[in-house]
Amino acid sequence: MLVKLQKKTIVKTQLLGYIITLSVGVFIVLTSIQLYFDLKPLMANQTDVFNDKTAVISKEVSLFKSVDKERLYFSDEEISELQAQPFVKDISTFNNADFKIKAFSNQSENVPLFQTDLFFESIPDNYIDVKSEDWVWNESDEVVPIIIPEDYLKLYNFGFAESQGLPVLSKNTISQITFNLEVSGAFQREVFKSRIVGFSNKINSILVPDSFLKYANLKFGRSNVSRISRLLVTFVNPTDQRILEYFNQNNYSINKDKLEFSKLSFFFNSALFFVIVVAIIIVLLSIGFIILSFNLIIQKNKAMILNLGAIGYTYKSVSKFYQLIITISTLISIVLAVFFSLRCRVFYSEKLDTLFDLPKLPSYIVLLGFVFLIVLSILYNIVVRNKIRRILLPKDNFK
Repeated sequence: MLVKLQKKTIVKTQLLGYIITLSVGVFIVLTSIQLYFDLKPLMANQTDVFNDKTAVISKEVSLFKSVDKERLYFSDEEISELQAQPFVKDISTFNNADFKIKAFSNQSENVPLFQTDLFFESIPDNYIDVKSEDWVWNESDEVVPIIIPEDYLKLYNFGFAESQGLPVLSKNTISQITFNLEVSGAFQREVFKSRIVGFSNKINSILVPDSFLKYANLKFGRSNVSRISRLLVTFVNPTDQRILEYFNQNNYSINKDKLEFSKLSFFFNSALFFVIVVAIIIVLLSIGFIILSFNLIIQKNKAMILNLGAIGYTYKSVSKFYQLIITISTLISIVLAVFFSLRCRVFYSEKLDTLFDLPKLPSYIVLLGFVFLIVLSILYNIVVRNKIRRILLPKDNFK
């Protein structure tokens, strides 16, 4: 009898409206969050040299700077002025080798004979995108570790080796080769062993540990003055219009294509955040709508609820039906949202797989949907029970 009476108080159109709005809101939230995690590796791989807010800058090469190379280097005053700009968060430097470097192999080694001149640079370790246990050096070490751009290996394999009849080399093979480095300058000469320990996808330079470069510059360097031709600038906001304006005024060169991708990453994150906020607003409105609807139902049928309490029903037994209805409606909404979100992920994943080589990441949709269900169910059960309890408690002697 209790259930039959309570069924008559339910407005089915209100429940249907709640199911639809909650389902749409949760679907957008789940899909947006999953899309963010799915695209995160792509955004990480495609960002500028090290992260989405860092760029490499140098000075523009002109006729006068070709005659006077000193104009290519940043002075301490210029670096300080750049650091003081409101759009700059941090500045690091590329340190250059101020000595001659020659790499060569020995005839006894099981590698092709070669001899070439090199240049070295170093940057802070936290900016390097290659992780290797061998990336350390001190004066007692025999081998100097080197990181080269991956493009250099591709140029050798598909260009130089092909034209010279030399064997192609894999990353693993070339990493096993030890060769000689002849370092000379300041009327001194020394030969070191060296080995390539990593290949960078983002740094277009031949890198050695900063400890080695400082040691070699001090011992073999032609000048006691540290000269800096390139800077690593981390921006507060890469979309700040003042960045390009300032660089153009000072004839600084920046990889604008990379910075544009940083802007794209910023806009993507902003758009995704906006969509999630809108979806959360929809969810909150649907929650408010269903709570208001049940409040109206309870107030409209207050006399019936009081009569039920008078004949012996407790607030727990009276509220159980409404709790069950709202929980089932929420379950239907979440299941629909999870289903359509999973289908949507399959659809956009197929499209992304044809364009990018993305890793297979786990889906968080079901887990997030379950969290939504638990949180909302607990919330509704507490709200409905407390509402009916406030009506029946003064008259309820059976609690």
